[in-house]
Amino acid sequence: MGDTSTATSSARLGGLTKAEVRDRKARGLINDVPAAPSRSVADIFRSNIVTRFNLLLGALLVVILFVAPINDALFGIVLVGNTTIGIIQELRAKRTLDRLNLLNAPQATVVRDGKVRQIPIDQVVLDDVLQVAPGDQLVVDGEVLSSAGLEINEALLTGESDPVVKAPGAIALSGSFVAAGIGRYQATRVGREAYASRLADEARRFTLVRSELREGIDWILLAISWIILPAMALLVWSQLRTTDGIREALAAAVAGGVGMVPQGLVLLTSIAFAVGVIRLGRKSVLVQELPAVEGLARVDVICFDKTGTLTEGRLAVQSTISLGEAVDPGPALASIAAADPSPNATMLAVNEAFGTGSEWTADDVVPFSSERKWAAASFGGYGTWVLGAPEILLPGNGEVAAIAEDEAAQGHRVLALAHTTAQLRGDELPPALVPTALVTLGDVVRADAAETLRYFAEQGVQAKVISGDHPETVGAIARTVGVPGSANAIDARELPNDPERLARYMDEYTVFGRVAPHQKREMVKALQSKGHVVAMTGDGVNDVLALKDSDIGIAVGSGSPASRAVAQLVLMDGRFDTLPGVVSEGRRVIANIERVANLFVTKTIYALALVIIIGALARPFPFLPRHLTLVGSITIGIPAFLLALEPNRTRARPGFIKRVLRFSLPAGLAAAAATFAIYEMAIAEGVPLVEARTAATLVLTAIGLFALAIVARPLTLAHKWLIGLMAFSLFLVISTNTGRDFFELKFPELVIVLAGVGIVAITGLAMYGTLRSVGWMRNVPDLIRSTPVRPRRARSWSEFNDQWEMFRSSRSWSEYRKRRRGEE
Repeated sequence: MGDTSTATSSARLGGLTKAEVRDRKARGLINDVPAAPSRSVADIFRSNIVTRFNLLLGALLVVILFVAPINDALFGIVLVGNTTIGIIQELRAKRTLDRLNLLNAPQATVVRDGKVRQIPIDQVVLDDVLQVAPGDQLVVDGEVLSSAGLEINEALLTGESDPVVKAPGAIALSGSFVAAGIGRYQATRVGREAYASRLADEARRFTLVRSELREGIDWILLAISWIILPAMALLVWSQLRTTDGIREALAAAVAGGVGMVPQGLVLLTSIAFAVGVIRLGRKSVLVQELPAVEGLARVDVICFDKTGTLTEGRLAVQSTISLGEAVDPGPALASIAAADPSPNATMLAVNEAFGTGSEWTADDVVPFSSERKWAAASFGGYGTWVLGAPEILLPGNGEVAAIAEDEAAQGHRVLALAHTTAQLRGDELPPALVPTALVTLGDVVRADAAETLRYFAEQGVQAKVISGDHPETVGAIARTVGVPGSANAIDARELPNDPERLARYMDEYTVFGRVAPHQKREMVKALQSKGHVVAMTGDGVNDVLALKDSDIGIAVGSGSPASRAVAQLVLMDGRFDTLPGVVSEGRRVIANIERVANLFVTKTIYALALVIIIGALARPFPFLPRHLTLVGSITIGIPAFLLALEPNRTRARPGFIKRVLRFSLPAGLAAAAATFAIYEMAIAEGVPLVEARTAATLVLTAIGLFALAIVARPLTLAHKWLIGLMAFSLFLVISTNTGRDFFELKFPELVIVLAGVGIVAITGLAMYGTLRSVGWMRNVPDLIRSTPVRPRRARSWSEFNDQWEMFRSSRSWSEYRKRRRGEE
């Protein structure tokens, strides 16, 4: 497209005619900007609905709706809830990002038929003449036609913050913006062939951030999907031998299958991520992927650019140093800055520091230029004043050179102010300049930068400063905010290309200057090769590839659309001090999810063990689906939801599956053994099946509450209340007629209940000893002291038995109390 020959008439400054614009549109020579690489609505729905988890539970739900009462289909709520949360969150993130892109969508100023007009950037055509002024972003590549002090900042493309002078005939690249002056340029490459679009196109493929939690849960579900079919087949076969028909056999098989799936863990993970997204949203942080919240907890290296992160991206006057004459330089500096028709960042800083509104009137002006490195103005009786680089205005002045060198080592830019009685002659430097003062300027360091970096250091997160600026300038800024190792700034142009040697440099040093865009990407890969989890911050097109390849990409809301689209997180207000809160939120989510995952996987283990035992011994399955829903809600679902939302600053570590299995295997096997023991005992005593199932439900709940007490350590007052309320919830279910009828529960004889108490006690001790031996439990004395056992008044066996039978035959707790008072 960019190589297409153009008509000679299009080169004129008056721009294209209407006919020429129509011709180019008809030939497709328009600025068809590539869409941001975010997922479509259809992709979001498909990825949240078509999952192994949904397919597995969906199939079981269909079966149970045909063969059992609706009471046994409670687990379907989890199925719908998990899917809905994921879809809503991702759609919300997509809408927010699209709205952000729309608000920041750039407009183009074009010249057509000799008239200047504003049009959307996707309406620009090849050979259009575009007019630019300070602050405008270039939307297509082109050739400069006219320049009035035109200087273009290409920091978003190259990372270099110093503006580049653009004379007629120079190449202007899309993605850069005008720092000073005005000019017109002609579009030579548009759409996908423009430089910024080609760079962003390498990152167009949408990829999800790595999630160890998601991978761990997927691994568990994959293992279960292979186990569940033969296990259910075994269970159906055994139930057909022990029950009256296929319906009862299938209902029992579904109960076993639902028990083996840790569906609450998937739902709770989604909820915890969604809550994290909402909390971060209140801090103006847009989360584009749920697992990105988890990724934050694992970050141990975060890479910053100097501009826009450590600094505010603007200059400020640091000091003035008098040179000989006792003359106040303020009025002259303010007047020079005010006289510049197109001030750059330097002149804006000078005007901000010295401007009073009563500046001298200029007779003649030479605007500041990066090529000349000076600006001047004549002010009648006040003479001619010049502001520029010391080596240009005052060459050979040893005192000035020494001061300038010292200031440059501190990261400051130095300008000299001089005056003369000579008049200006074009853009020639006036003769006989008398030095008056030196002005030092520096990047404005963010007020929160030092505190933020201190937080990361305390949390064990390394900070790497990667910038396109001069290494000395970057190092000086890094020293100002307290970056460790900033005394040894590295020039990235001298870095090795070999990945292994580059990785050693990245591990050893922290501050890098003169970094090219492609080097940022290689630096991220080098850090990852050393086992680091890397977060990358950026705002420009030059950061896109590094943002995409990092473990967590963090873009600035005011940056380029391409960088926002590929990042997992967008700081919508651009505030650097939100990053500690972002990392803390990630750590809270991952630490708490891992904490409660122990409970969910324990449920999977004991359900699988029971299925195998019951299937092998051909016993009626000890639970209905509703029983396992009750047990899971009281011992896992409700408490896990509350525990998952607690504050937690524990840094995430690799090995999620190993640590969870270290708890869940012994706990799950112990729970299965205890449940089968009381169930087998009840069957051997000849009690009805409903009473045997009730005994199994009560024992399993008790073991589950014991496991909850272990996981909830330290047992704070809130945790004690939580465990107590869960036990009370079970009491409400079994003590009311409605609860017993809904869940199909009936108390067994007292001897079975007492046997269950003994089994729970023995199992609790065995679980405690096993967990301690495998190194999971480390603070057992606190647990024991936090859960004292209060002695109860001893009663006779006959009294125990009478009271139990009275309780069993009562239809409600109030009825039982009335009968007991009447007896007394």
